[in-house]
Amino acid sequence: MAKLNICVLRLGHREVRDKRVTTHLFLAARAFGADKVIYSGRRDKKLEERIEKVVETWGGVFEVEYQRDWRKTVKSWGSQDWEVTHLTMYGLPIQDVIPAIRQSHKDKLVIVGGAKVHGGVFELADWNVSVTSQPHSEISALCIFLHELFQGKELARTFEHAEKRIIPQAKGKKVMRRESGKFCLN
Repeated sequence: MAKLNICVLRLGHREVRDKRVTTHLFLAARAFGADKVIYSGRRDKKLEERIEKVVETWGGVFEVEYQRDWRKTVKSWGSQDWEVTHLTMYGLPIQDVIPAIRQSHKDKLVIVGGAKVHGGVFELADWNVSVTSQPHSEISALCIFLHELFQGKELARTFEHAEKRIIPQAKGKKVMRRESGKFCLN
């Protein structure tokens, strides 16, 4: 099977109020297998720079893009034969629909909200998926969705061109840094 491409669309970023949440959402998206994030709302160059720095340090290919018009973005990606999945507490239970979503093999545009989500999102999505029908964060919903989609295989990913790598430890911390093309202990 070919690599599945994942793009996360974050709706309605508010620069001052959401900077930590959106940063954490983007970091989780990267760590759990997304290739790209797009956000709407207020443009936040510092957010973009923070994520670019993480990618530079920890490796991998991951893009951040700002799009003012979320509706145009969803329609454009949907017309490119990407499957649009909206994570919402009002959707169908993930445990009931994840097998069908996984089986489609189409690239995925995954929409997560922030502030109140416009009703049009529900109509534009191929799937409205709930990770519980209780209030919780978009970060947790995205992590659980990606974990279920990839069946846990995303946890073993390696990120190419990293400047740093962690050596797993039962206790303490070990970080390797790339020097002259190879990794050495700090």
